[in-house]
Amino acid sequence: MRGPHNIWRLVRTGATFERTGAMRIILDALEAPRSLRIAARVLGWPFKWLGLKGDPNMPPATRALTALGPAYIKFGQVLSTRPDVVGDDMAQQLTVLQDKLPPFTVELAKACVEEQLGRPVDSMFSEFSEPVAAASIAQVHKARLADTGEEVAVKVLRPNIERAFQKDIDAFYFAASVIEFLSPSSRRLRPNDVIEHFEGVVLGELDLRLESASASEFAANTVGDAAFQVPDVRWNYSGRRMMTLGWAEGVPLGDNAALDAAGHDRTVLGDRVLQLFLSHALRDGFFHADMHQGNLKVAANGDLIAYDFGIMGRIDEYTRRVYAEILFGFIKRDYKRVAEVHFEAGYVPADRDVDEFARALRAVGEPIFGIDASGISMGNLLSYLFEVTERFGMETRTELILLQRTMVVVEGVARSLNPHINIWQVARPVVEDYIKESIGPRAFARDLVRTLRVVARFGPRLPEMAETALIRQSQDTVAPPQPSHWRPVGYVFLGALFAGAGFWLSTLL
Repeated sequence: MRGPHNIWRLVRTGATFERTGAMRIILDALEAPRSLRIAARVLGWPFKWLGLKGDPNMPPATRALTALGPAYIKFGQVLSTRPDVVGDDMAQQLTVLQDKLPPFTVELAKACVEEQLGRPVDSMFSEFSEPVAAASIAQVHKARLADTGEEVAVKVLRPNIERAFQKDIDAFYFAASVIEFLSPSSRRLRPNDVIEHFEGVVLGELDLRLESASASEFAANTVGDAAFQVPDVRWNYSGRRMMTLGWAEGVPLGDNAALDAAGHDRTVLGDRVLQLFLSHALRDGFFHADMHQGNLKVAANGDLIAYDFGIMGRIDEYTRRVYAEILFGFIKRDYKRVAEVHFEAGYVPADRDVDEFARALRAVGEPIFGIDASGISMGNLLSYLFEVTERFGMETRTELILLQRTMVVVEGVARSLNPHINIWQVARPVVEDYIKESIGPRAFARDLVRTLRVVARFGPRLPEMAETALIRQSQDTVAPPQPSHWRPVGYVFLGALFAGAGFWLSTLL
């Protein structure tokens, strides 16, 4: 599926942007250089007639993205949260991609529900509405459980969505391979690995049983969070292609006029969105990775309600500590420490100069420190950050893609609520609390206990492992070492133990 036939899909993509008039508008919004504009025009104009027409009632960019399919719509959703990058008008136009796409019929939705649950819809739901929201992957219906009378939200996947996504992903793989071939310098960005990561995320999003599990875990993690709600999963009414949650009643977070009319403080909401994301990422290592306005509501009492858990991010404890130290270093304006953390974590090649990297980071941090969001050009900032990563040979870290993407989206959402938000000031208490909890004597004691528990599980086998290691060592001294893919188990165990101790000592220091 990833052969040259995908050239047709890529040509049609460019032709669709040209035919709908979206090409020029998007390049203008992104302030693309003149050379790129000329190249896009030369390559797109001859094939314009091959492009998809789309819905002429939609603005050009929205029209093109919806015509091209779900993978492109995902890209548009991210841009819709960044008016500082694409402009207010385009960001507003793209908000329809969050939950206002053309729906499929309620009859198809009911047929899917019956197929998944093996019972007639009328026997399970006393009410089942027309679609109330429709996005790239699925649409939502408001329903009422027949046995309890409870209002619920029933999410149903779009028909044939799996095949549509696979076609797009195959074309993306082909494009990534072409980019790597034509531009060897792009290989540090690992285009194919990025697409592979995206494919894994999408496959998880297309199985609503996994989304139900994510919603359940997220609710358990956040049960004690003030002014935050997660709807409960109705497991008896959920399957692979549909799921049921408790109904979330509230004002959409993207409707500022409605929020103001309801008396909600948008400044408080903007702070809360950013702080909750950081808290979930750092404290739990499990966060909502699709936190655009279409997936958030505000309850009558001011609580923030999150839903749509198809894309969730997970980061391990070590990465959380690295991330927190980097954020804390920027907050404290300690750019040398930020640079050192990047080197310690392996984000920057060891042969680069740490002082030079610290200077580059200072050029990133100082212009935006203490300035509210209205005074920061995110487009210019991202452009300079890209230059820094190229200069210091930084490779794409696929394990951080969701975290970085979500941070961009969440910061955009917070800006939309309060254009003057100061992200450093808002983030500081969350990051400081995490630093206190995760780096210090108490944290060391917790880690030591966990390490001892692991060692204890191997206790009965330690004599045997030590004997095996010694025998192998004596054999190695007699015979020349043979090429092998393994190492003595005892050395692996002892090495891991000493490495762990060294890590925690370095953390304390």
